[in-house]
Amino acid sequence: MVCLQSSEGPWVETSQKLQLKVLILILVLILAVEWLEKVIVPRTLFDPMIILGAARLLQVILIFLIVIIWGKGLESIGLDLPRIFFGIKKGLIWSFGFGLLAFFAFLVLFFVGIDPLPMIKMPMSSNINQFIILICIGGILAPVAEELFFRGVLYGFFRRWGLIVALIVSTLLFVVVHPMGQGIPVIQIVGGIIFAVAYEVEGTLMTPITIHILGNCSLFMISYFA
Repeated sequence: MVCLQSSEGPWVETSQKLQLKVLILILVLILAVEWLEKVIVPRTLFDPMIILGAARLLQVILIFLIVIIWGKGLESIGLDLPRIFFGIKKGLIWSFGFGLLAFFAFLVLFFVGIDPLPMIKMPMSSNINQFIILICIGGILAPVAEELFFRGVLYGFFRRWGLIVALIVSTLLFVVVHPMGQGIPVIQIVGGIIFAVAYEVEGTLMTPITIHILGNCSLFMISYFA
């Protein structure tokens, strides 16, 4: 049985590697890129998805550069290179388990007369080229950027004050920055909690990155083919 690590365990040492100055610098540059994406770049000249992809790629590069040059290396945000493939393998296992749970949950809803598809289906263009771009940017690049910031940076920094604090802060901010419709943003809340717990349990950021990528791609494919 897998248990969450104690607040007195290895996470204390790991969280101390993320300094306040690194957190502030990353936060300022992330917000600057978001501002450039939404205010400066004319959306009439470029595909909004391409603009989003360029912004997320720039954010990934900036986070890498900051933690390498001014921080204590990629290990401080959960990217210990020897554990990369271990993290991917664990992410696949977690994703398979949650996929089964979601499948059985949808079966239950279906048999009680509730159509679960509208709960997860998103507006989707029928253009195959747009779909491929969406998979590459929204399904792969965006999850990498988001996990680097919300789990690698935010969760990692606030973990020094305990699991609950790090979980609440990272999940709350993760939910806030995602567009929300009417009602409770269940998918964002559940996703934020799952990604944080997976990172906590496995100790490598590649696990929530893998889960996030597979989850987004699955939602996009269901929405497209449905």
